[in-house]
Amino acid sequence: MPASPAHALAAAMWAGLDGDPGRLRRLRLHGDGALDSAFAVSDFAAAAVGVAALAADELAAPAPAAAAQREAAVQVDRRLAALSFGSTLRPIGWQPPPLRDPLTGDYAARDGWIRLHANAPPHRDAAYRVLGLPAGADAAQAAPRVAQWQADALEQAVVDAGGCAAAMRGAQAWREHPQGVALLRQPLVLRDTTPAPPARWSPSPGRPLRGLRVLDLTRVLAGPVATRMLAALGATVLRIDAPDWNEPGVIPEVSVGKLCARLDLKTADGLRSFVELLADADVFVHGLRPGALDALGLDAAARAQLRPGLVDVSLDAWGWDGPWARRRGFDSLVQMSCGIAEAGMRWRGSARPLPLPVQALDHATGYLMAAAALRALRLRVHGAIATRARLSLARSAWLLLEQPQPAQVSPHAAPRDEDLAEGVEHTAWGPARRLRMPWRIAGVESRWELAAAALGSSPACWPAREG
Repeated sequence: MPASPAHALAAAMWAGLDGDPGRLRRLRLHGDGALDSAFAVSDFAAAAVGVAALAADELAAPAPAAAAQREAAVQVDRRLAALSFGSTLRPIGWQPPPLRDPLTGDYAARDGWIRLHANAPPHRDAAYRVLGLPAGADAAQAAPRVAQWQADALEQAVVDAGGCAAAMRGAQAWREHPQGVALLRQPLVLRDTTPAPPARWSPSPGRPLRGLRVLDLTRVLAGPVATRMLAALGATVLRIDAPDWNEPGVIPEVSVGKLCARLDLKTADGLRSFVELLADADVFVHGLRPGALDALGLDAAARAQLRPGLVDVSLDAWGWDGPWARRRGFDSLVQMSCGIAEAGMRWRGSARPLPLPVQALDHATGYLMAAAALRALRLRVHGAIATRARLSLARSAWLLLEQPQPAQVSPHAAPRDEDLAEGVEHTAWGPARRLRMPWRIAGVESRWELAAAALGSSPACWPAREG
């Protein structure tokens, strides 16, 4: 029987993680229906969740017997995986803050479409400056100004001003673009390995990441998804944010299971505190633009020297080589540039760009980051090897672009009460329920030990190690 599209995607992802193909027999992806899209988003979601869960299974049970390899030790509910790419949170009696700034959106330019991303104040201010708009201007005021520009010219002007924008391109145009060409030369996961001293941590039965320290320097949205899964497997995750940073619309969604602290890395005291945290971390997950940590004296070599054996997993938007390697970017911008929004527009016969129904590039890449960390931990524990892994939203997008258009299927059923985990989570914003985790791993308990917390709600220090 031929592999399903979801299993084929999982095999491609697992190969990109340099996984043993024989372990794929332990993975079962099940469930019907699909998200409404020109792309195989539900298969993409199930596959990404599946390989992360498979990597956790591998770490917890590194050498299963041949007979056991044929068992469905790792099961992923394809429908729950797709739904969780939208949101896991179901507030009780309150509403999360809005996800987007009023200026963020798609605009018609003189020769096509462009997306402005203005959720962060510095990016919003850059768009205001380029368009000659007063502070507080909204989309209605911006639209006639955007219409005077060519899309590529406005994209470059906003980027040069320190903002975030992406002109809409088709997939073929992206393949021919210098950044698209550079991406096609890059593997799904860039991995560098070096010998390391013996690990001082080892997996625990049932909760494989208990006692593991994960330093989280990530923002919206892929990195926080990665560390959220590591927290579900028992890791102590300490997230660090700048004093003035906030992403209110997503923090209730992704801070569950984590300690959240603030440090100003631009000050000597803040940087010193961060270095002390890094020196005692087992895993470092970060999503700053390439070069940002280098400017602080914390390039890859410095990090490896500071913490020998560190598992170092990082993310950027556009890839680690090419003319856009240091460009700011987000999921929705990558969708505009690489052809996803244009393909959706044609598929639907829409007059406007049509993105994916969920931020699938962010979520899938987040699970791939978690998988990369878990596979690196296996090498750390069993081979005294340190791993540096780098991923990008744009490289993940190629996997989705290369899949055939999905067949017409019934849409996923809306979330039901039985889809929710037991109990009420008392978040910093109010009570809530969560979707059940879409994965199950034989012999592994997946749960979050901490409710979602506000940024800066914990001190910037490690709690005592368990055991």
